[in-house]
Amino acid sequence: MMRRSMLFLPGNNPNMLINASCLGADAVIFDLEDAVSPAEKDAARILVRNTMRYMDLGGCEVIVRINSVDTPYWKMDIDALLPHKPALILLPKTASKEDALIADNYMSEVEERLGLETGVTGLMPLIETAAGVENAYAIASASPRVKALFLGAEDLTADLQCKRTKEGREIEYARCRLVVAARAAGIDVYDTPFTDVNDDEGIWEDARLAKNLGFTGKASISPRHVEVINSVFSPTVSEIDYAYEVMEAIRRAKEQGKGAIALYGKMIDAPIVARAERTISMAQALGIGRGDN
Repeated sequence: MMRRSMLFLPGNNPNMLINASCLGADAVIFDLEDAVSPAEKDAARILVRNTMRYMDLGGCEVIVRINSVDTPYWKMDIDALLPHKPALILLPKTASKEDALIADNYMSEVEERLGLETGVTGLMPLIETAAGVENAYAIASASPRVKALFLGAEDLTADLQCKRTKEGREIEYARCRLVVAARAAGIDVYDTPFTDVNDDEGIWEDARLAKNLGFTGKASISPRHVEVINSVFSPTVSEIDYAYEVMEAIRRAKEQGKGAIALYGKMIDAPIVARAERTISMAQALGIGRGDN
């Protein structure tokens, strides 16, 4: 599943939930945590459950942000939603490997009880504390169920006692730390939302920065940002064309028995080939051919 964009939708807003498949995001995050007051937790859980049970979401991937493991709600969230096989459970305020394993173990218990395949729903820890950032690799490698890390900058900057800015200098270390931890563990990593829904230039810059740092994709709290995120995290025509040229150069080198080959004056080595293969794979998933506009 390609996951360039992930759009948060409040779990207590039926109008947004039923329109989830029309908003353009690769994945939607049905939110039972921050978007829902304690008095509405039960109603939101039922609404999200029924949306997953009865609505045709048109192939849009579903992720659910449950409540954190230090609340009385999280097990009820898992009990209600795991039978409907969300792609991922987004686990907020994951500060340690132990937090991830607590959720993982309970998910396994529920899957066994329901006769579901173990691990059919993945886990995506949301890193939004200083402790979570420092423990990022331990969390990323805690279990095969952990499929990705997610950076939550709003709570993180509160924990760091610093101001959250559009420029994002205050989260540079956290961003880099999460990317390195996730890639070392062989999983995906997703960037925090850009929260100014009216700053069109700002979302472009923030998304490009995230891509350049190595993030797999980016979350959004506004449907308005989805198109930009999808565009930034999709390969460009020139990138696709170059990827095919790299693969063609490698093919020719093998035919000629050469151990090394250059393209446009640059040696083609294993990392360049791997990047080209990823670009072509993504382009094919998007239905973009070589030279398409």
